[in-house]
Amino acid sequence: MKNNPHNIYIHVPFCKSKCNYCAFFSHACSTPDWGTYTNEICEEIKYWGCRLGQIDVPTVFFGGGTPSLMPVESFEKFINAIRINFNLTSDAEITLESNPGTLTAKKLDAFKKAGVNRLSIGVQSLDDEKLKFLARQHNAQDALNLIQIAQNMGLRVSADFIYGLPGDTAESVIALCRQINNIGLEHVSMYELTIEENTPFGKMNLNMPSNNEMAKMYMAISKHLALPRYEVSNYCTPGQECLHNQNIWDGGAYIGIGRAAAGRIFLDGMWHEQMGHGARFEKISNSTRAIEMILTGMRTVRGCQLTDAIKNVIDMEWVSQHPEYVKIQNNRISATTQGMLILDEIIAKIIR
Repeated sequence: MKNNPHNIYIHVPFCKSKCNYCAFFSHACSTPDWGTYTNEICEEIKYWGCRLGQIDVPTVFFGGGTPSLMPVESFEKFINAIRINFNLTSDAEITLESNPGTLTAKKLDAFKKAGVNRLSIGVQSLDDEKLKFLARQHNAQDALNLIQIAQNMGLRVSADFIYGLPGDTAESVIALCRQINNIGLEHVSMYELTIEENTPFGKMNLNMPSNNEMAKMYMAISKHLALPRYEVSNYCTPGQECLHNQNIWDGGAYIGIGRAAAGRIFLDGMWHEQMGHGARFEKISNSTRAIEMILTGMRTVRGCQLTDAIKNVIDMEWVSQHPEYVKIQNNRISATTQGMLILDEIIAKIIR
């Protein structure tokens, strides 16, 4: 019996430098050993091909780190290994995360010819002073140039932005939204700046906006960005959703490849937690997986489906008493606009 389709996430851990806010697993390295890295990833792909069989792979997502730094030859080897070991569907979404300044038009065209059809660009800001504060290695014009090049090539383009920096206000976020609208993007991720320990920002005593100010910024994005929200931090023209991330939020199966990559494997009728390097995976209970599906599904506007397993871990009485925060429609549970503002608190309340 053929196993369920699984999407694939491949982690590329190398960067030119670490940003001030970054807590992801990545290495600032001027000369990565791409040969060793490429061989390791191809071996992991082969392992999962042997373990799961010739299953369908509807999406492949290269995240990082800075995947756009990798040689196109490495990317070609990864895609070839996936084609050999799995059934990469003919309409597969293949996303490459990138940073401005790491891609020329020539290199991006080579990535496109090798299979990339969606480019995610880490813009973060269109203000050069804020980019310096974040320790980004590009300026606003670099970002605009890359967006234009990718759009002209016919790639699906997404751009990431960060708001809620010291000094940010609802007015400054509205101005950013208007700039984004003028670019003509069809997918945008708007991330609230989070200060993590063991990052440069975590060691600074930053004067961050208050929770109330952050809430005003969040609401301002919904009102002024010319794209509807479909997930807490993601906005797009209908039909331009990131299929890879949507599968994760919906509780679908995916393989994580690379040293820091996590996955959720559905094998022999059971869910398994997987953390990189192939063989490191173990079974998880139906209730644990149901809670995970609530944690990810409630981030989306459409919420998560009320399966029996999910109903078993939800406090339905609390839900019925708080329609201002949570709603149930078409056998799906989701957060209201007000609920989205305090989503972590809501989730903590609804899970028994």
